[in-house]
Parts: sequence; structure tokens; C-alpha cells
Amino acid sequence: MNRGRTLLVVGVALLIAGIATPVVVAQEVIQGVEIPQPTVPENFTAMGVFTRVAYNNEGWATLGYRIANGSQGKDWILLEAGVTVIKPSPNQTMTRDSFAVKLPDGSMVPLASQQEFAAAGYLRAMVMRADVVNDSINYFPNQGSQGCPMLFFSDPASETGALAFDQFDLSWQRSCVGRLFFKLPEGQTIEPGQHWLVVKFTGGTVEVPFDIMTKQVEKHFQKNWKSIKKEHDAITKQKVAEARAQQQK
Repeated sequence: MNRGRTLLVVGVALLIAGIATPVVVAQEVIQGVEIPQPTVPENFTAMGVFTRVAYNNEGWATLGYRIANGSQGKDWILLEAGVTVIKPSPNQTMTRDSFAVKLPDGSMVPLASQQEFAAAGYLRAMVMRADVVNDSINYFPNQGSQGCPMLFFSDPASETGALAFDQFDLSWQRSCVGRLFFKLPEGQTIEPGQHWLVVKFTGGTVEVPFDIMTKQVEKHFQKNWKSIKKEHDAITKQKVAEARAQQQK
């Protein structure tokens, strides 16, 4: 990902309409694909085969995980991620502790340190693949028109040189994007199953689902993507409407 690129802000009507009423989508199966079940009130949707968006009344997170899905058997997870907060949420500071990955067994993996990243040789092969093959994650509310980088990691071969920071400031006008790296515990590698990018905002947590897929599931998802997307959006819209109706009683 070119971290200096111009931020593209996309207003997604269905998502924006649901911001005021976060709901948990019930466990359902569409086109042979199981809808993940978050443990927090939120809305989420798939914007592409390997791109996801999740949000609640306070925070918004977008995610690309093509490289992670293609790194099965490895012990490092690379995610392309972006975050913003929803107006009128107050400004807040995001730190390394604001991000974690929840594995299929429920265990949590914290964001790696710059020292761990450096000790791994800057994961050059993985980073080079991400530079060549990636998906747009620029799906944000219209309000977040100011782009900003998340620079938790520094690769000497990149345009950012030796700069790495442990935090960045976030507001509803700013949509910040960057790469997140997670080192799995000793003896564990990336395996198929439901994973979550957990983002801790000041007032709550957003869980962005990403399913590490077997070759068979990925093939099915690729082949049926349009119908899966259409059906998932219809279910989400229905759940939002039901939640609003319940609130009005």
C-alpha cells in the first residue's frame, strides 16, 4: 500500500443509514458462507472478497486481508486497515494497544512492536507481495475526508524511511490508514477459520471479521461474490430496520 496516496472517501448509503442503530447480525448462512457473529453491538459488511467494514455509533474500521489469507502456514499476519470516528464522537489517540487480532479459538494477539518487526527482517517478501497485490480499503463516511497515515511500523526500504510511531490522533474529519502486523504465538501459524481485527475506541470496541479461507471456500466465495454480497446486504438492512422498530416501541 502506498501510504502517501490520496485518500478516497466513499459514502456507502446502506452503511451510513445504519450508523445510529448498531445491531449484531444473527448467525445465518448465505450462499454456503456463514455470517460471522461479533461479540459487540455493531454493523458490518463485506465490500469485496477480501475487504470488510465494521462500525458502531462511535468508531469505524475498514480492513483488507488478501495477504493474510495467502499466508496460511506462516506465523505473521499482515492486515491493511483504516479507522475513523463517527461525528460527533470526540477526538482520541489510538495506540498499539488499540489493535489486536482475535483467533478462531478466542485468544487475542496484540499488535507487534517495531522491535519484533525489525527482528523478523522487516518481512520483506510479505511486504513486497502487499505492494503488488492489494485491495482498496478506502471505504469511509463522507465526513472523514482528511487522510492520515498509521505508521506503527518502519521498513527502511519504504518511502517512510526510519519513521515509526506508537500512536496517532484520530477525529471524525480524519480517516487514517496503514499496515498492521501481528506475530502469532510460538508454534502457531495462520490457519483457516474466523478471525477478527479488534479495534478499541475510547467508548467501545469494533470487531472486523475476516475469514481465513480454504482453497475450496475461497473458490466458492469468488464465484458467487455478487450474490453473496447482495444477500448479506439485504439481511443487514433487515436487521437494522428491526432494531430501529424495536427501539421505537
